Amino acid sequence: MNSKEFLEILNKGEGYHLEFKLEEENNEDFSKTIVCFANTDGGKILIGVDDSAKIMGVSDIDKVMLRMDDIALYRCEPPVMILQESISIEGKNVVIVNVEKGTQRPYKTKAGQYYVRASNRCPQATREELLRIFQSTRSLFYDELPVNNAKFIDLDISAFKFFLKNYLEIETNDEEEIINYLNNFHLIEKESLIPTLTGILFFGYEPQKFIGQSRIICAIIQGNDIGETTLETKNLTGKIFDIIQSVEIFFKLSLRNKHRIKDFQPESEYEIPLTALREAIVNAIAHRDYTINAPIRVLIFTNRVEIHSPGRLPNTVTVESIKVGGSHVLRNPTIYNMLLKMKMVTDLGSGVRRIIKLVKEHLNEDVGFENTENEFVIKIPRKTE
Repeated sequence: MNSKEFLEILNKGEGYHLEFKLEEENNEDFSKTIVCFANTDGGKILIGVDDSAKIMGVSDIDKVMLRMDDIALYRCEPPVMILQESISIEGKNVVIVNVEKGTQRPYKTKAGQYYVRASNRCPQATREELLRIFQSTRSLFYDELPVNNAKFIDLDISAFKFFLKNYLEIETNDEEEIINYLNNFHLIEKESLIPTLTGILFFGYEPQKFIGQSRIICAIIQGNDIGETTLETKNLTGKIFDIIQSVEIFFKLSLRNKHRIKDFQPESEYEIPLTALREAIVNAIAHRDYTINAPIRVLIFTNRVEIHSPGRLPNTVTVESIKVGGSHVLRNPTIYNMLLKMKMVTDLGSGVRRIIKLVKEHLNEDVGFENTENEFVIKIPRKTE
């Protein structure tokens, strides 16, 4: 890093990827900052700069660098790889510690604390943030975890038996056999019989009693901006299969359609192919981040339909890769497996590509995608009247 680049960074002030520190700060503070950057998105620590961005310098570059190596190696668990460099500005030496986003997240300090980066601070990670980190590194799958306060009696066993009979051609009334099937599908923990998140979502009597975010908010907006007048709002709840059916009904009532006669029978043609909309909704249910306490949102504007799914695309998945069907990374493999058994998805990762193809054929328009820090959005244009 040269002097010009350093001063440009310095003038931006502390932020999401930048922290100022004096060498006098204790080892725990340094390990906390290294851990929080490694757990989040990486960053730089400028040692020898105070909170006001004034350059104070360090007394001995080699001594500070050796100390940082020791902290990253012995006071962070697992050890964090750092790259260090130094620069002389105004006759004062500053050590720059570069921390990459860790490949073995989550990291913790020697004191056993987990930290994440938030704005220009390093707060202690919440339970949800930790679960998100574990989930992103595939250390666990959130949809297989038991649901707090849920019990076996909260599962609608008749609905599960219906699933076995209609989708797997299995008929049984044997309680032990049913428990084995529930366990094999990761719908319960076998020892405790506590339902997992997937078990509650698909077969709970009242899923939203335990997982409030497992609902879909639908709204019709008069105009093309979220700030325009909302004409109607629906809060769709229930089991996943029931919610999917309810969304389809909402689309049928809200979108324009024309009737034509085919083979002596009337046939409806909706302005957006219902198959594309259904695919988008099922994808949102299958791939959303359930650690985020927010519902899926369906917004029908005058010129488009938007489906907002909580959580950015998982891991290495990009908008470009899903457009060509080149990514099939599962955030919620148990949920996906249930949808696969119910023939609502394929095992090819081709859902988005199918949406693009249907909309292009029907409307000659392109589907829009937006991947933000907190949500993934699909934007499907509406047919002009």
